[in-house]
Amino acid sequence: MIVALSTTVLFAIISVVLVRGRRVSMPTALVLWLSGFTAATTGVAGPVNDFLASIVRLVSGH
Repeated sequence: MIVALSTTVLFAIISVVLVRGRRVSMPTALVLWLSGFTAATTGVAGPVNDFLASIVRLVSGH
């Protein structure tokens, strides 16, 4: 659990740095941050995966 939490925090920090440096937009940083939950396999990984998959389906038109 400690490794999972630190992975999520790491992705959050990366997201903040990228937004503040104007390298990515806020929605892109949000997806990056949410993927931290997926990579860390926390308890919310399942719903986050479903959410990200639905966004991909929406964008791709499938």
